[in-house]
Amino acid sequence: MPVRTPDPDPNDDARPGPGVPFAAGLPGGFRSQGEADANPGWLSDVELAEARRRLPILYVEAVPVRTDGMGVVTEVGLLLRATPLGEMTRTIVSGRVRYGETVRDALFRHLENDLGPMAFPLLPAQPVPFTVAEYFPMPGISAFHDDRQHAVSLAFVVPVTGTCEPRQDALEVTWLRPDEAASEAVAADMEGGRGTLIKLALASVGALR
Repeated sequence: MPVRTPDPDPNDDARPGPGVPFAAGLPGGFRSQGEADANPGWLSDVELAEARRRLPILYVEAVPVRTDGMGVVTEVGLLLRATPLGEMTRTIVSGRVRYGETVRDALFRHLENDLGPMAFPLLPAQPVPFTVAEYFPMPGISAFHDDRQHAVSLAFVVPVTGTCEPRQDALEVTWLRPDEAASEAVAADMEGGRGTLIKLALASVGALR
């Protein structure tokens, strides 16, 4: 299944929610010039298409988890999204790093955008990715595929302690046991090879048995 990595609007709080034709996780959303000018580091649709044709694009991805008192992962949070074709897909928190933005700030922004302001993610001062995922428009080069672009993604496992209420284009957050999240059935519903990313995330924290 091809990946459609989320492309948030410059004004994240104004992005349409579920059911609106322009969804943040899908390409081709149109913005006015005023919206593009709100962030001088933001690219217009034409500029983004040209950049994607010539350059790798940097993303951050986060696998939200719940842990017990000993820090053992007990649940994994997956987002449910609908494509324009009406297909339901599972994915994780994901989005581009803005010009001039730290990786930590980008992680926090996308976690808040997708999980809500009360998720309370636990981010260290210097987040360290559990892997670097390389998405290619040509299938077969890596385990990850994005038919629009060559994307390099820094992937993190992020514990969350608060209440998660999906925002933007996410329909719900489903919490699964680690063995359920790593199952082939769940991987078949995930975008762009992210089932592999879930397994790598769980292996990195010793949650695969």
